[in-house]
Amino acid sequence: MSDEMGAFRIDVAIENPAQPGRRVELRAVLVDTGAELSVFPASALESLGIERRRQLRFRQADGTVLVRWIGSALVFAAGTDATDDVVFGEPGDLTLLGAHSLEGLNVRIDPVTRQLIDAGPMPLAVATGSVAFA
Repeated sequence: MSDEMGAFRIDVAIENPAQPGRRVELRAVLVDTGAELSVFPASALESLGIERRRQLRFRQADGTVLVRWIGSALVFAAGTDATDDVVFGEPGDLTLLGAHSLEGLNVRIDPVTRQLIDAGPMPLAVATGSVAFA
C-alpha cells in the first residue's frame, strides 16, 4: 500500500486484558482496512503474557495461505480502546491495525487529514414494548 493510496501509520499501544497495567507501545503501525485482524509482533504480545488461543488461516494477495496464532489484546489508538483478537505476527509480517480493531474502537478514517476520528453513535437495536428477562 503506497502513501498515494491514502495509507497512513499511527502509534498504537497494547495491553493484556487479563493482566492490566503494563502496555507496549508500537510505533508507525499501518492502518489497513483491507486486513480483517490487526497484526502485532509476537514478541510484543508474548512480553505482555498474552496467550496464543488458536490458529487461523489467512490468504495473501498472491493467493498463498499462511497460518498464524491469534490471542486477545486490549488495543489503544486514537484516544480510545477495545479488546480484540489480534494476530501474533512473525518476522516479515507487516505490523498493522485492521478493520476489526477499527470497528471495535469505533473510529473511522478521515481521508483528508489521514487520521482516525470518532465514528459517532454505534447502531443498537431495542425492543419495542416491555421485555421481561428471567
